[in-house]
Amino acid sequence: MARHRSSLPIAALTAEAFRPFGDVIEASPTARHFPINSGFAERFHDLARVDVNTEGGRAIVSIFQALPRTLPMQLRLLERHPLGSQAFMPLSPRAYLVVVAPANPDRDGPDLAAMRCFRAEPGQGVNYARGTWHHPLIALDAPSDFLVVDRGGAPGDLNCDEHPLGAQAAWVG
Repeated sequence: MARHRSSLPIAALTAEAFRPFGDVIEASPTARHFPINSGFAERFHDLARVDVNTEGGRAIVSIFQALPRTLPMQLRLLERHPLGSQAFMPLSPRAYLVVVAPANPDRDGPDLAAMRCFRAEPGQGVNYARGTWHHPLIALDAPSDFLVVDRGGAPGDLNCDEHPLGAQAAWVG
């Protein structure tokens, strides 16, 4: 049996480091951008690949209100959305944590040995690619609101698989 880390280090969230898991959403100088509205606004264009059309899905917009977590915290489960991407953009000016893991190539579930934790700074959002394993929102310091763009479909279609970590639970912070 593979040995898994018991403590997960927190890394800075960058587009390059997060690329295997999806997109970083931010008004970065490296993003395609241009002036609009007679020069009174700047459009940062096409920042994430919204992938939700599988099996009749459609894009929906929601707001999630996340309660703060206390660090260190034990990671007890990961989830994934096999039918579409899921984008989170903070509406509160607070940092939060993003925990992700690729799929395990040898069995159904996450590759826990490759699990990563990123610190998203205010103004940075993430778009989890379809099928990316991730921990539910980890707000820090105070309740935080997030604008969420993900897949809606037939009633009862939650597009969510959960993987309890059990004895393989890791700590962050």
